Amino acid sequence: MSTGQQKRRYAAKEKAKALALAEKIGPAEAARKLGIPEGTVTMWRYMAKKSATPTSPVSPAFPMPETETKTEPPKKVVAKAYKPSLRAQVLEFVADHGVTAAAAKFGVTRFSIYNWKRQLALHAEGKTESSPVSGSDEDLAAKRDERILGEWKASAGLGPSQVRNQLRRQGFKVSLHTVRCVMEEHGYVPPKVRRNNEHNQRFEAVRPNQMWHLDFLHRHINKQKVYVLLILDDFSRFIVGGAIWDGERVAAVQETFSSAVARHGKPEKVLSDGGSAFHSWRGLGAFTELLTELEIDQIVAQNPQTNGKLEVLNANIQKELFNHEKFFDLGETQHRFLAWVDFYNFRRTHHALGGVLVPADRYFGRAEEVLACIETGKPIGGIGEPACLSERQLDLFRISSHRGQVELHLLGHRIPLPLAR
Repeated sequence: MSTGQQKRRYAAKEKAKALALAEKIGPAEAARKLGIPEGTVTMWRYMAKKSATPTSPVSPAFPMPETETKTEPPKKVVAKAYKPSLRAQVLEFVADHGVTAAAAKFGVTRFSIYNWKRQLALHAEGKTESSPVSGSDEDLAAKRDERILGEWKASAGLGPSQVRNQLRRQGFKVSLHTVRCVMEEHGYVPPKVRRNNEHNQRFEAVRPNQMWHLDFLHRHINKQKVYVLLILDDFSRFIVGGAIWDGERVAAVQETFSSAVARHGKPEKVLSDGGSAFHSWRGLGAFTELLTELEIDQIVAQNPQTNGKLEVLNANIQKELFNHEKFFDLGETQHRFLAWVDFYNFRRTHHALGGVLVPADRYFGRAEEVLACIETGKPIGGIGEPACLSERQLDLFRISSHRGQVELHLLGHRIPLPLAR
C-alpha cells in the first residue's frame, strides 16, 4: 500500500499548452488556470530556455511557442579603451555638470572618471609624468592588444596572469580578464590544472642565502637523456646556480654548488630530496662532506611537497623553455638554458613576490625601490638588472680551504698551488 502522494505526470501537449499560456499571462496565472503547481511551470520555462534544442522539455511532436528562440552564448567583454581627446571632453563636461551627468552622457563609469581626475591632479602637481588627456588618438584597443600579444609571443610559455604582471612592471596597466580574452582569441588554450590541497604548510626564508633548494630535472634532448640541476634561493626565488649534466652524479652536484658559492656566497642551509647525488643513507656522502666542511646544514625532504618551490620551478622551465624550443645538440641546449635563467632572474615577474617583482629585486635588496618606481609611474631604469662594473663590488682575491688544502682565487679563478714536498 502506498503511503505517499502519487507524483502527477504531464503529457507533452499539456506542457506545450502551459508554456504558451505562461508567455501570455505569466507563469503564476497560467498555473492557477490549468491547475498545475506554479513551481512546475516555472521549472518548465527555465529548462526550455536553458536547453539548446527548441523543443525541450516538450516532445518534438509538440514544439514550443514561437516566442521561444535559441539564445546565443554570451560574448566575453573586453575592457573598453578611451582616447585622450574623449577623456579631455569628459573632464570638461564634469567641471560644468558633475560626474554623474558625464557618466550618463558619455557612457563612462564613474570609477573611470574619478580615476582620470585623480591622475590629472597628480600630473598637475608634478607627482607623475603621465596624463590621462595627453597622447595621440590612435586605436588604443589595437595598441593594447599588440602589447599583450607581443609580450606573450616573446615568452610563449607565460599564462595570462604572468603576461599581465610583465606589463604592469613596464608601467602598462591592463586587467587580467582582458589579457585572457585577447590571448584566447589568438590561440591560447588554458591548461587543465589539477590542484592538490592536501599539503598546505608553507615556509619562507627571511633573508637571502638562508636556504637553498637543490633538485634534478630529467629531460630528453634528441633521444638523449639529460639532467638539469637547479639551485634556488628560498627567500628571493633567485636561481643561484644551474647546469645540464649527463647523469645524477655527486661530482656534478659538487661542481655546480661550489660555483654558486663562489659567485654568491655560501648559504646557511641546503634542502634537497633523498637522491643518491645529494644524500647517502649509509655512511657519509661526498656532498654531505662538502657541506660539513663549509659548515652548512643539510635538510633532506621526506616528501616532494617540502621542496615544492623547486618543483614549481621545474614545471615552469618545462612549460616556458623545453616545451617551446627545439634543440639540435647539447651545446645549444646549454646556451638556451642559461639565457632562460637570466630571463627568469632579472626580467620575469614572480607571483610569490607580489606579481611585479623579479627574483633579482629581492635577492639584491632593491624591492622597495622598484615598487616605489612602479607606483609613481617612473621607469625602473635598470633596477633589478646587474650593476655596471664601475659600481660593482668585486671579490678580487680570496683564500679558502677545500678538503684540508689551501686554495687561492683571483677574480673567481682558482690558482693552482705547488704541492708541498
